Amino acid sequence: MRLLFLGDIVGRSGREAVVSVLPRLRQEMALDFVVINGENAAGGFGITAAICDELYDAGADAITLGNHAWDQREALAHVEREDRLIRPRNFPPGTPGRGNGLYEAKNGARVLVINAMGRVFMDAMDDPFASVDEALNECPLGDVADAALVDFHGEATSEKMAMGHFCDGRASLVVGTHSHIPTADAQILPGGTAYQTDAGMCGDYDSVIGMEKDEPVNRFVTKMPRGRFTPALGPATVCGVFVETGADGLAERVEPLRLGGRLKPARPA
Repeated sequence: MRLLFLGDIVGRSGREAVVSVLPRLRQEMALDFVVINGENAAGGFGITAAICDELYDAGADAITLGNHAWDQREALAHVEREDRLIRPRNFPPGTPGRGNGLYEAKNGARVLVINAMGRVFMDAMDDPFASVDEALNECPLGDVADAALVDFHGEATSEKMAMGHFCDGRASLVVGTHSHIPTADAQILPGGTAYQTDAGMCGDYDSVIGMEKDEPVNRFVTKMPRGRFTPALGPATVCGVFVETGADGLAERVEPLRLGGRLKPARPA
């Protein structure tokens, strides 16, 4: 299978870039399944039903979330109706929606998508390792699932790397989101799981992690708020991770993807 994961979409610039390039990428790269993290897609904070539909129409098969999952009130209801929208699995019991799903890919294969959120430098959550372990055991790779992708939404690189090794041999890809900066460590772990600490954002990199620079810089310098955070609206770089799997669902190839905007391009051959 050929899988593509796109990192956090930030605001209108990121949305428009993804919607523009994804149909062409699906065709040119012969992609079987695409997952996008959309938790910052609505003005930098949360997601809406209309934005979900826009991303599905462009070629997304599933959308993951994170700590901004409920910033748009309508998401609380939409996540219950839309089974392709996945919030972190280790939210407390009773939280609306679902933290994983098993989906049919373009080629008829079954793809398990899991979303979980870290606890280091983040809000208090249930144990992400126990939660991801349960999901992987419920849908074992090579048995129930033909491919398995874990979006681990976390701040600490150490916690993300630990999750990668924890899932090694049981997932096709473990990829980090949330910190919005693409890391240079795309690799296949010893057990066959593709891994990258952070996919990077789909947004304007002439910014502070996707936000207009002035207010974040002001708060670091003065420790005083002077206004709201607003997404930067310059040309976006689309960032993600491409994985090709073998018959066993484990990775045979992993490469970063960076298109447009300010960052140096990187595209799988």
